[in-house]
This record gives sequence, structure tokens and C-alpha cells, in this order.
Amino acid sequence: MSKRIDNSCDSAPPVDLAFKCINSMEDVLQEDPRQGIKPIRRCEDGKLMSRALRLNNNTLTDLHGFRDVMEKLLSDAARLCWIDLSFNDLPSVDPVLTTYRDLSVLNLHGNSISDLSEVDKLAALPNLKSLSLHGNPIETEKGYRSYILCLLPGLKSLDFSAVTKQDRVTAEVWRRMNLRPKHSKRTKE
Repeated sequence: MSKRIDNSCDSAPPVDLAFKCINSMEDVLQEDPRQGIKPIRRCEDGKLMSRALRLNNNTLTDLHGFRDVMEKLLSDAARLCWIDLSFNDLPSVDPVLTTYRDLSVLNLHGNSISDLSEVDKLAALPNLKSLSLHGNPIETEKGYRSYILCLLPGLKSLDFSAVTKQDRVTAEVWRRMNLRPKHSKRTKE
């Protein structure tokens, strides 16, 4: 039995807005998604019926207005489960991404994320199974993979590489060596 990660979330194809020179979320509504082999259905109100979004290979530097744009674009935006924001110029993990509780696949590779602690925000995503961050400055941080696997123990894939038992053992050893227990402050009596 295969333990492959389901990147599709459901049978509907992703809304494909890759390579559209989009530099702000407002631009998203001005573009028509690419038509794939399987067309994306629309609701009566014209919204797209998909739970997956491709915004890769654009020029986004922030996700200001992301939620509002998704509400206008998608029929069930709250259930978004697959987002590709790779190859933009995002300097951080926008907190808006953590509001999509069904998110299982998040591609952020090839951006400008330079602070490893930005990944901490993703711990709020209970269903996150696949994450890509390679090609960001944080990739060069010592303990990069172990840090992420300690923080996100539910990941099955990191940077398009399956998370192995050995990865988990290494991450646990790294955690014990690098994270000090918090001592409670003693009160004077």
C-alpha cells in the first residue's frame, strides 16, 4: 500500500495563476486562470470550485489582502488545502496562511525567507503534511531540516524529500542538544 501524499486535496484541478507577473494580491482578480486538461467548474455566482491554488513564479513580496481575494475567487476559500507560492519574493511566512486549517501542502521554495523562526508560525497548521522551503536563505541555517521536523512532527515530506525514521531520530537528537528546557521562575516566599 502506497503512502503517497495527496497533493490534489480533491478531484478539482488547482486554480493556476502561475507565471502571470502578479505582484500584488489585487492583481489576482484581474487574471484568468490557465485552463488545464480538466476544466475548473464555477458556482452559480462565478466563483471557482477548487481547494488548490498556484501562485508560483510571480513577483509577490507580501500577501496583503490574500483572504479577501480568496473569498472573491473561490467558492469555499476557507477549505483551501494546497497552496503553491514558490518562486516569488516573499520575505516571511504570512500569518494569513495559518488560518487555512485544512492546508496540507504548502510550497514556499525559492523565496526570500531569511529567518528560520518564520517557520514557527506553521505549527498552527494541524494538517500540514508537505512543506517546501528550499531555495530560501534559511536553508543554509545549521540544523535547518531538524529544526523544521521538530517543530512540525506531522510532516511527511520536506523539500520534496520524504521524511524518514532516521530524519525523525536525528531531529529528536538535535532537539535535545539545542533546545533548553524552560525553568519556571521561583517566587520569593
